[in-house]
Amino acid sequence: GTLSYPVLSTLLGPTYGSPLEKIQILPRTSSADPQQHYLVYITKDKVGLQMLPVDGNPHKSSAFICHPDGAADFAISHDGRYVFTAGGKERTFMKWKVNLHALDAAAFLGGEDLIPFYNLLDGGREGKFFRELEDYFYYVQLCSQGIKTLETRQVSTHIPLEEIPSVMRAIGFYPSEEEIEEMINEVKFSKYADTGEEVTKINLDDFIKLYINHRPALGLSMKTIQRAFQVLGYDNKKGDKVIDRGDFLSLLQCRGELFYPWKPRIQPV
Repeated sequence: GTLSYPVLSTLLGPTYGSPLEKIQILPRTSSADPQQHYLVYITKDKVGLQMLPVDGNPHKSSAFICHPDGAADFAISHDGRYVFTAGGKERTFMKWKVNLHALDAAAFLGGEDLIPFYNLLDGGREGKFFRELEDYFYYVQLCSQGIKTLETRQVSTHIPLEEIPSVMRAIGFYPSEEEIEEMINEVKFSKYADTGEEVTKINLDDFIKLYINHRPALGLSMKTIQRAFQVLGYDNKKGDKVIDRGDFLSLLQCRGELFYPWKPRIQPV
């Protein structure tokens, strides 16, 4: 028999204030395009549609507030034409008519290929962030060939997979070692089912998609950091939450994923 590798992908889903609380595939009528499928979901207070497959394009999803005090559940009609949502505290029941053409139009107007992903970068395709990413990307190629070499440079549009962490950290995203392994394996086995071969390098466009889909969707807020110290710390004589430096380093090094100090190959400028 043949040995297959299941490829797990991390993809940016709908970000409407809270994580998805329930999802369900939308049934399709006989008159609809059988090749296109959709997902119905609810967040804390919204109901929405997502075009499948999920690829991180934000224009392929939409949502509307259905229950401001919180949506408890939803159901879909057998033909996929209507979605019914139930509120929690307010005890209301809403019927929503599904309009797939509106979502299709929004996805079309959002642009094709990399355009939607460029718009998710700070400053877009013409911004400073993209130019820095491009510089780091090609600097890695110089590092791979040797900075002081006198040989003719081989200009390429790809970098080795093992350089992904260096570029990610240079542009301000610091994934854990586990997240790094997931990213590399996602790219490495992305074409294995079709070709039976592992991918060993990644181009700039695919790197941008990888970055968009793996970085924290809502960023890391100061409130999240403060909450972590509230849990880890203890009350001092003044009643403030504090943590001893030695205890903090011990937690980083011994609990959860092991923490190893690292020296970046690419220094942010």
